[in-house]
Amino acid sequence: AVGRDSAASVLLQVMAAERIDDRWVARVDVPTGRALIGVAAGGENSIIVVPGANGTVGGDASPAPTARVLLAQLEVPVAAVREALAAARAGGTLTVLNPAPEHVLNDDLLRCCDLVVPNEHEAELLGGVEHLLALGARAVVVTQGARGATLYTAGTVVPIAPFAVEAVDTTGAGDTFCGALCARLAAGEALLPALRFGGSLTFRVLMPA
Repeated sequence: AVGRDSAASVLLQVMAAERIDDRWVARVDVPTGRALIGVAAGGENSIIVVPGANGTVGGDASPAPTARVLLAQLEVPVAAVREALAAARAGGTLTVLNPAPEHVLNDDLLRCCDLVVPNEHEAELLGGVEHLLALGARAVVVTQGARGATLYTAGTVVPIAPFAVEAVDTTGAGDTFCGALCARLAAGEALLPALRFGGSLTFRVLMPA
């Protein structure tokens, strides 16, 4: 959801320019959400999220659009995320959760996830990799910043080597990784090559201008 302010107008213009379907974006009488980002000299960031209009997102009785993959995160209310994941999984859609911003989640929501992509801190907050796999996740991908990522499935641990890069600003790196990963999964690619593609695209984003 977005508000009825100038920030909303800018975001909707960007969506139109990028040919992103905005039929599911609500306009409400609450200011558009913000993310305030501080970047350290080494490229690491600290983000303060002000949900604004996104905090009003709730369940909707209208049918969800069909999709091969649903990617969700936690910048809208947890109840709405859980409802979307449950409906998608019931319809045969592959469900992917990036549990950011960091949040304590109950097992009822986590049972709706086929793939969970947390960072190390988020994985610990959710009870650890083994707990997530025990709840029914087909795989867990723990992102580890400059050390790359690790893919966990039942009985298998696969390190995903990082690309060498001079980090200037890591803002959006996790979003890029998850988006690229899900795009390749939606195209029918297997998980491991899709993960490597996600890493390669993130590498391009992090390269200095």
